[in-house]
Amino acid sequence: MEPRSSGRSGLCRSTSLLERAYNDAVEQTDDPDTTRTRLLDAAYDQFCRMGIQRSTMDDVAKRANFSRITIYRKFDTKEALVEQVILREFSRYFTRFIEEVAGAPTVADRVTLGFVSSLRTIRTNPLVAGLIETDPTSFAGSIIGTNGEMLSAVQTFVAGQLRREQASGNVAVELDVDLVAEMMVRITGSFLAFPSRIVDLDDDADLTAIARRFLVPMLQLPEPDAQ
Repeated sequence: MEPRSSGRSGLCRSTSLLERAYNDAVEQTDDPDTTRTRLLDAAYDQFCRMGIQRSTMDDVAKRANFSRITIYRKFDTKEALVEQVILREFSRYFTRFIEEVAGAPTVADRVTLGFVSSLRTIRTNPLVAGLIETDPTSFAGSIIGTNGEMLSAVQTFVAGQLRREQASGNVAVELDVDLVAEMMVRITGSFLAFPSRIVDLDDDADLTAIARRFLVPMLQLPEPDAQ
């Protein structure tokens, strides 16, 4: 049995939800359980329409045309269902992130595109956008986690990407990738949890400029004429 979620919205948990989402994206495994998939689809639709707090397990079961017994056989609590819906959405996000960043020609381009893609993809997701609008405090908690676990999971992911850049000779071996990843994740998370009044988060050009000005210099890349 999978560990249960905790927290007001079921999004904060003591283990790494985002790390699991990333692993799912990398492995690209399809869920053979069609009943479970239908319930997750129905839950996503229900949560987007009515919000997580106002939705019940019965609402999701009805939307999926299943009985109450069926949904509880697949998800023993509402928190477990919410967790799996969020897990699937972040898995989809990581899939898109990996695909988009793979086509960028330089490490600076990959960092910039990753920042822009992250904000765009998460902010345009109907479920996450609804959480940001209706309950930003809970969403901030879901980003940070009860003890910073989820933020740490994303930091670990970003640090791993930077280490790959180091191994490929694109980033200096002296770079403190853990610290740089921490700063990049905190900047991105703060924009998600607390939208800016200065930066237009819906304008890719603005986000690109922010990434080029503040994130790329963290990589300490040499000037083009010094290479």
